Amino acid sequence: ACMRLIFAAGADPRKAFVVDSKGILHPAREDISRRKAEFVDKWRLCNATNGEGRIGGIAEALNGTDVCIALSTPGPGTLKVEWVDKMAEDSIVFACANPVPEMWPWEAQEAGVRVFATGRSDFPNQVNNSLGFPGIFRGTLDVRASTITDEMCIAAAAALANAAGELDRQHILPTMDNWDVFPQEALAVAMMAQQQGLARLERTEEEIYRHATDIIARSRDLTRWMMEKGFIAEAPVGQ
Repeated sequence: ACMRLIFAAGADPRKAFVVDSKGILHPAREDISRRKAEFVDKWRLCNATNGEGRIGGIAEALNGTDVCIALSTPGPGTLKVEWVDKMAEDSIVFACANPVPEMWPWEAQEAGVRVFATGRSDFPNQVNNSLGFPGIFRGTLDVRASTITDEMCIAAAAALANAAGELDRQHILPTMDNWDVFPQEALAVAMMAQQQGLARLERTEEEIYRHATDIIARSRDLTRWMMEKGFIAEAPVGQ
């Protein structure tokens, strides 16, 4: 799903390498070609990506590349420093496995990574679906869209990027505390749904934004009140 959205947003699939537990995807992977009716999406990626016909594993895939997006086995050690060190200068690595990322931030720094992100809130640059789905669903529901398209998700991603403010290596996305980003995502999603003819309720930009803001603010206030009254227990503190 991530690759489909990345390509739909404009990335060239021929310049991408997709790696599974057995190595880089390519048309000569017999373990996939023999079962292509079963592994439809993976077989499609075998033929759409890896324009230079690279073979091998993650180490070979990373050699000279600009960006690594890892959604793999929790680490540390899933992404090795010596592999990442062979990436292009000013590389970007998203190590999204939870609860332990594929490599630690200090390992990425040692390997010369320019921008590093994980799925965790206790490190800079949290890349987590919690930044996406609340706004996507809010926008979808607020115009009663009949489905959620790739274009609606890409619109949400653009709104998320635009809401990040002043960017630096430690700040490429808003955080969950920046709750005003969710109405902005909802607006982008709802407007795209209307543009695509999927909305069963037509609203203006102002109406969509105000409605989403009101609902989200009310939900946050209710949650805060329930926590203050003890109806929602505080999270346990680890030993």
